[in-house]
Amino acid sequence: MWRGETRARRLEGALLVAHTVGYLAAVFLVLSPGIAVLFVVVHQALWGVYMGCSFAPNHKGMPTMTGESPDFLRKQVLTSRNVRGGWFTDFLLGGLNYQIEHHLFPSMPRPHLRHAQPIVRRFCAAHGISYSETGLVRSYREVLRHLHETGAPLRAGTV
Repeated sequence: MWRGETRARRLEGALLVAHTVGYLAAVFLVLSPGIAVLFVVVHQALWGVYMGCSFAPNHKGMPTMTGESPDFLRKQVLTSRNVRGGWFTDFLLGGLNYQIEHHLFPSMPRPHLRHAQPIVRRFCAAHGISYSETGLVRSYREVLRHLHETGAPLRAGTV
């Protein structure tokens, strides 16, 4: 919004300000000042943990592109992981479980990403491009394994 890339920049800014003022007004009108501050701090901290848990399964442990950069399609598909699941996973991750499709079509409405998935998967298979998809629990295992491997030199004291 600050860079002017938003179509309705002033409306977007006004809505962001209205949201912030409304949120803080509601919290401080209902709760005492000390409890209101505590609520906002805890709410924002939990929101950060939730967002981290929503983003991490899609990228952590996936290949990073070094050296010669591949084309747009390969970069988006090879560096992202989709998370399989039904309506619960869609709800829990807010549609971010279709990360590959989200990266390929960032302006596509979230509910349509699942419809694009079979098309993208078939296209990748036809062109020999690896398409990574796993279940929710396995995705977190892969994230934790990657973080464990990445932190090994620090635990060994070799860095």
